[in-house]
Amino acid sequence: MKNVLFLCTGNSCRSIMAEGLLNHYGKGKFRAFSAGSFPTGKVHPMSLEMLKRHGMSAFGYESKSWDVFKNLHELDIVITVCDNAAGEVCPIFPGAPVKAHWGAPDPAHFEGTPEAVESEFDRVFAILERRVKALVALPVETMDKEELRQQLNAIGEL
Repeated sequence: MKNVLFLCTGNSCRSIMAEGLLNHYGKGKFRAFSAGSFPTGKVHPMSLEMLKRHGMSAFGYESKSWDVFKNLHELDIVITVCDNAAGEVCPIFPGAPVKAHWGAPDPAHFEGTPEAVESEFDRVFAILERRVKALVALPVETMDKEELRQQLNAIGEL
């Protein structure tokens, strides 16, 4: 089983949804976690609503610092999902996990009517869902680190 950490700045939307998606679609093959460089301390309610709406668990998620994972020796993959986290200096994670970037707009900062905000969350959720499904389809158990890194970054363009 591959352990995947999704990183973002606030760890309230994109990284939370990506964690839920991978734990759902990659069950038995992947174990997903999420964290932030400057966590907000709370998960955006619409992130949890998106997971629930798609039949996924919305229980147990929390906004936490990436420092929690600095001493975890079992990380295989670290994926940043927002441009801010991609440009920051990430902590050194033991085991030299494969790193990739899957930038997506932050729906928490979208302004508009409640319907428009919900629509933006749907749109970002769909982007992450496509990427997670592509990751799950990869034969990760037979790929070397460089091949995996290249494939993960290509998925980030979907």
